[in-house]
Amino acid sequence: MKRITVGANDKEQRLDKFLQKLLPDAPQSVIYKSLRKKRIKCNSKRVTDGATRLQEGDVLELYINDDFFAKDNKKAIWQELIPILEVVYEDEHIIVMKKTSGMPSQGGEDEVSLEAHMRAYLYNKGEYNPEKENSFLPSLCHRIDRNTSGLVIGAKDAESLRVLNQKVRDKEIRKFYLCEVEGELMPDKGEISGWLLKEEKTRKMIFSDKQIKGASECRTRYKVLKGGEVSLVEAELLTGRTHQIRASFSHIGHPLVGDVKYGAKKTKNKDFQHLVSYRLIFDFSTDSGCLEYLKGREIKI
Repeated sequence: MKRITVGANDKEQRLDKFLQKLLPDAPQSVIYKSLRKKRIKCNSKRVTDGATRLQEGDVLELYINDDFFAKDNKKAIWQELIPILEVVYEDEHIIVMKKTSGMPSQGGEDEVSLEAHMRAYLYNKGEYNPEKENSFLPSLCHRIDRNTSGLVIGAKDAESLRVLNQKVRDKEIRKFYLCEVEGELMPDKGEISGWLLKEEKTRKMIFSDKQIKGASECRTRYKVLKGGEVSLVEAELLTGRTHQIRASFSHIGHPLVGDVKYGAKKTKNKDFQHLVSYRLIFDFSTDSGCLEYLKGREIKI
């Protein structure tokens, strides 16, 4: 039997979701069978409903095979990293970092990523102690492509992560990019709208002016900052689709410089697409909980 005390970063979670994080090696069938068989107690009372919401200080008693619990001596890759992180903004709840081109935003347990460096940074600062947590890991609330550089937001606690995830879904965090595109855009400002569908064979996003089965709507607002053979453009994501900016500008005949995958001219040297996430606006219009103080704040590089 294991006894677990629900912490501040565990509260308000559904019991079944909490157990899935606590027991990553346990199939869902084991978790739900344990609930049905009344092998789980909360504050000394048997619980069978996985939708039960946990509160800070609740004591769980779990009569589940010890093999499903994480081993105490198992270290994650971020616990052994020397963090390399460019922090643009930081407070007690969030951290905004500049990701370099070529690094994935997130990765598997054994892959070095921006998220892994963020966890190592907070771990080394003493702001995150995995031994005091049951289910929470500091996490990114959004991603940018591996070969795109720029601003990414991470959450230091569970409540901030929930708020940020909801704000991203509700489009209350505005994201602006700078990119260099081939040729001079006409008109010099506007919106590129259409539909994106992933082509599995090439792993490219196919842009369509018309709605097609399985495609997702995409909208990108742009403004030319400097024209010429290569134009400097500010693009704002009105939707957040994979490769949205790359596929959209390629579709109108102005691929991003260096983005050979989407039709840019080849160069002698291997080049990443010239694209950087350079500006964020916390454009909150609904309740923001512990992050209300960020309302209207702009972060820029």
